[in-house]
Amino acid sequence: MIIDMHSHFVPQALLDELAAKSNFPSVKVTVEKGGPCFAFAGSKPTRPVMPLMSNVEKRREWMTAQRIDRQIAGGWLDMFAYELPADEGADWSRYLNEHMLKAMKQLPELVPLATVPMQSGRHAAKVMNDALDAGFHGLMIGTQPKGLGGTLDNPDLDPFWEAANARGTAMLLHPMFATGDNRLADYGMVNAVGRITDTIHAVTRLLYSGHLVRYPNVKVVLSLGGAAIPFIMGRIQRSYLMAEKTPGDPMEGFKKLYFDTIVFEPRALRYICEVAGHDKVMLGSDYPFSVGDLEPLKVVEAAKFTESERAAITGGTAAKLFNIK
Repeated sequence: MIIDMHSHFVPQALLDELAAKSNFPSVKVTVEKGGPCFAFAGSKPTRPVMPLMSNVEKRREWMTAQRIDRQIAGGWLDMFAYELPADEGADWSRYLNEHMLKAMKQLPELVPLATVPMQSGRHAAKVMNDALDAGFHGLMIGTQPKGLGGTLDNPDLDPFWEAANARGTAMLLHPMFATGDNRLADYGMVNAVGRITDTIHAVTRLLYSGHLVRYPNVKVVLSLGGAAIPFIMGRIQRSYLMAEKTPGDPMEGFKKLYFDTIVFEPRALRYICEVAGHDKVMLGSDYPFSVGDLEPLKVVEAAKFTESERAAITGGTAAKLFNIK
């Protein structure tokens, strides 16, 4: 069974319902450039939801062409709305999850990941437990809880980490679109570089804070091949050893991480497998985004892994981690 463990899906019924009426006081829905956009708590509107995010027929055609049997799908980060007040954010996450689960019951090839209100650890823990009990296989969370500049090691999120550790939750950590860095405004650098630096900031804080060791049962998967984390671990560890000691040993935390294959370069993929282990790397596409790897098996095949290594990367590890039968 070949599993694409990094993709995005937005149910059309959800968009239709919100276009007709939003019952959330801090959520404003508009239509721009041919698609629905969302403004949360007075913030700027999101990018329009691209039609392919909801087009089931096109998704199935693509999966068949790419020989993919199952696709693990979370929502769209622009809609996670970490800017909302905590109570409303929890209701919004539940609303997204209800639509996601309802839609995927008609799509057996898709495996759902829930969203949780990362603006509040207490609310996120409650929504997570409800979602896992309802049938979700894990979570997709963003790198910036509480909105732009938020950090995953914020003590307010401890109830979430404790609950996720108790459940042994698998979660895909995904970069946000906004970075707050004006140097990335040109040349498409938000996608080319901003997603990488955003992930580096978020994950390095988890490594230095000791979260990944303190909560050993949480299974954190990094998108975009770990966004350069595997390549700079030497420097991260050197800083830990030479500078002021941090609460956690970053190398011990690194051993807990999982990675997707979205690096486009066979040599880079082989290096990630060498430093992390072939059993810690899983096939990913970032479907339906064009900046993703929409022919994800090619880089795996070009890397010339052994049969057992390839089997783990293309489905074996994801099936175990996300409990796919």
